[in-house]
Amino acid sequence: MRAGSFRGFEVAFHDPGIALVTFNQPERLNGMTQGMKRDLIETITQAQMDDGVRVLVFTGTGRAFSAGDDVTGRPPPSGAEQLVPDIPGGHRDAMGTYDGLRWLSQPLNVALRNLDKLTVAAINGVAIQTGFSLALCCDFRIASSDARMGSGTLRFGLMPDEGGQFLLVQLLGVARAMDFLMRNRIVPAHEALTLGLVHQVVPPEELHERAMDLARELAEGPQVAMRLLKRSVYNAAETSFAQALDDIAAKTAVSDHHEDAREGIAAFREKRAPRFNAWLEGKRPGG
Repeated sequence: MRAGSFRGFEVAFHDPGIALVTFNQPERLNGMTQGMKRDLIETITQAQMDDGVRVLVFTGTGRAFSAGDDVTGRPPPSGAEQLVPDIPGGHRDAMGTYDGLRWLSQPLNVALRNLDKLTVAAINGVAIQTGFSLALCCDFRIASSDARMGSGTLRFGLMPDEGGQFLLVQLLGVARAMDFLMRNRIVPAHEALTLGLVHQVVPPEELHERAMDLARELAEGPQVAMRLLKRSVYNAAETSFAQALDDIAAKTAVSDHHEDAREGIAAFREKRAPRFNAWLEGKRPGG
């Protein structure tokens, strides 16, 4: 996985194996373009394939985590590296909109949801539409007390077309998701916590530290079992009990025979803290 400054965001590495992705266009409220989404997909793909990366943290700069799509048409800032080429496409007609969503916009949330590594959204400010759905795709969400979030698409007569309706139904249930979307709600952080949209709310000055503390905790856990369990939890949300049992059995057949499991059992018997992830020692992101 590459560190650096890309279209709309930058990537930096922190021990042990934490990749911090920071949206860095505060003057645009960190609005997203198709090019930015494609570069984010490439970054997530690199993270999946890089053994040195254990946890991804996403955050923003300025007043926004991300206020949605940047529809101004302004070019990206100079100096930003382009990871993948642009693909022409968009809203020229109905099929152009369909293809643009299915092949350019929605794949960002698909890539993030399919990532086996654990993810944390540190929501520093406004998270709307695309930014909101990206945060909901992360496994953990910590919000600044200054943050506000929601879909907001009905303000423009538009739809939560990148999967926001699915994510809200999973987190809120049908009735509360209907209320949230149809009433066009954008809620403050503490209400988001009450609804179950975020896991924790912290003072703004503590957000970065608390998010990185969580990332370090996750990064030091048994990575193989955690990645398999992450996938099994998401599978369980969309399958039958019988399918969930088969899924966890197949994954347990892998984790039970991994060296982390042997270390965990030995540490329990010896009444000491386990030392997981020996297989990752010496591996650094991008190495």
